[in-house]
Amino acid sequence: MTDAAGTTSLEGLRTRVRDLCTGFGDAYWRETDRERRYPQEFVDAMTRAGLLSALIPVAYGGLGLSLVEASVIMEEVNRSGGHSAACHAQMYTMGALLRHGSEELKDRYLPAIARGDLRLQAFSITEDAAGSDTTSITTRAERIDDEFVITGHKNWTSRIGQSDLALVLARTSDRVVPGPGEKPDRSRGLTLFLVDLRQVRAEQPDTLEVTPVRTMFNYATNSVHYAGLRVPADHVVGKVDQGFRYVLDGWNAERILLASEAVGDGYWFVERASAYAGQRVVFGRPIGANQGVQFPLADAYMKVRAADLMRYEAARLFDAHQPCGAEANMAKHLASEASWAAANACLDTHGGYGFVDTYDVERKFRETRMFQVAPVNNNLIKAFIATKVLGLPRSY
Repeated sequence: MTDAAGTTSLEGLRTRVRDLCTGFGDAYWRETDRERRYPQEFVDAMTRAGLLSALIPVAYGGLGLSLVEASVIMEEVNRSGGHSAACHAQMYTMGALLRHGSEELKDRYLPAIARGDLRLQAFSITEDAAGSDTTSITTRAERIDDEFVITGHKNWTSRIGQSDLALVLARTSDRVVPGPGEKPDRSRGLTLFLVDLRQVRAEQPDTLEVTPVRTMFNYATNSVHYAGLRVPADHVVGKVDQGFRYVLDGWNAERILLASEAVGDGYWFVERASAYAGQRVVFGRPIGANQGVQFPLADAYMKVRAADLMRYEAARLFDAHQPCGAEANMAKHLASEASWAAANACLDTHGGYGFVDTYDVERKFRETRMFQVAPVNNNLIKAFIATKVLGLPRSY
């Protein structure tokens, strides 16, 4: 089988990632999933290989790759049967820091991240009450002399226990009520902070409370309380009150990278099911000879290929610094739907064995289901396309 990419450089990168992933087979991922254990060995190997510094410029010690290339890395991890969630945040959080962080912050942290001495894996944004309405978050950051003091609660802050740094979004100004005829600017008043968790743990541990949250698959996510956590004022990413715009920029990269993971899952399901259908003999012939088995797999494969193409288009626009919000969202939507179609076709092909953990279908089935609801629900993507692309009135 082929995919939507075709250049020699991408194929070399694919081979590099596949070779690394051969050291972390199905049994490894099955064990970490069963124990809900962070796959530290895999992340260490990715770090040593320099793959987690893919988007960091060469000047800072990174690989200086494009988002297209970074997306291939994530795709191949999932296509090999692994789970990129253990390390994907270090890819998409780079966008906000690289594009909007001060030179001082980049000089201080990027070389250490590129070397593997530091990890930036935590993105602390979502809150219980606000949910997907990020502009309604209530976590506050008050300026006191040369520091900001953060107080509030976040959920779905993943990998904070495995991170040295975190990006935290907090409100620094109240929402401004628009006057008659004025258009509300709901994005203003939020500020993005780069938090050095090493300093927090060493000097102000009582200001950070982390509670692990067990989910239906291995995701290392947490509920977090900030109780007067102090952050130096020079650790603001970009400008005060403008942080939501930087988060949006990072979201485009996040959607594209997660779309690539879903594409990788989709290929895994189709390839695994096709192999099984070719060798599983019932009633004297391989079950893959039955159109009832063939057609769902062929349909799923075509959907994955189509989503793959949209992923590349979105990443190409991102790399060219062109608007790509619609394409990034469509890539995530199409890829998540395609991977879910492939997951169901794969499970149906395996029949009862698809529910047995040693076949790994049920693990990947649970993992790929997330893409339809996170990092953004597919219904919100439909609303975005309806209003921003088709020009229909807002529904919310």
